[in-house]
Amino acid sequence: MDFTKYSDFAIVYASEYGLKIVAALAIFFIGKWGVRRITALTKKLMLRAQVDFTLVEFLENVIYFALLIVIILASLNALGINTTSFLAIFGAASLAIGLALKDSLSNIGAAVLIIIFRPFKVGDFIDAAGASGTVEQINLFSTIMATPDNKTIMIPNSSIIGSNITNYSSKPTRRINLVFGIDYNDDLKLAKETLMQVIKEDERVLQDPAPFVAVGELADNSVNFVFRVWVKTEQYWDVHFDMLEKVKLAFDEKGISIPFPQISVHLQGQKSED
Repeated sequence: MDFTKYSDFAIVYASEYGLKIVAALAIFFIGKWGVRRITALTKKLMLRAQVDFTLVEFLENVIYFALLIVIILASLNALGINTTSFLAIFGAASLAIGLALKDSLSNIGAAVLIIIFRPFKVGDFIDAAGASGTVEQINLFSTIMATPDNKTIMIPNSSIIGSNITNYSSKPTRRINLVFGIDYNDDLKLAKETLMQVIKEDERVLQDPAPFVAVGELADNSVNFVFRVWVKTEQYWDVHFDMLEKVKLAFDEKGISIPFPQISVHLQGQKSED
């Protein structure tokens, strides 16, 4: 074997490409170190600006991989490789991947909107996309909620953004709306005074806005009272259920009846013919 020929070829190849390889490796490793430093600094600045942590993680990954792609292309360019064809291939691949993952990308876009506009946050009780529950987690693809009976629901973010969102926890106070009916033969004023007394005895009921009790409807079987009180949001259900019980007990004590629908059937007998 002609080792001299191969050694000469290796020397020529090393002299021609050795510096390019060293430069490409230097660009890649130094660039990668710089990318990590830039991403860490960007993350630190976003956290200091109190940007939502989920959005911080998302932007951190986007910035890191975007800069890493630039570093890889710069390394290939240092080797003398024409990166134009790579850019064309990368663009076509990105388009194909984007079309294949359009639903996932729409969920990511929806997650960014949720994080920026903050219609709800972790810990809020919401009604969205046909489901109700307490928000436990907001990730890039879905929102995870726990129902009152402790079931876990995962809803795609795009479905949430595309539907009405009711946030029951966003305000510090909520209004309890109830309707109580009494018999037409009962004392109207006594019933109203009884309802106001039930409200007065419960310290959880807020006085501003003021409680409201009034005749709301003269129905077929009852005179219906509108019963509205304001409470702290976290006490809503406790007061709601307590009021139902307290009003029933107070009505029983005062001899006020709560009517229920009744149907009177009159039968007429027919005379039989012999």
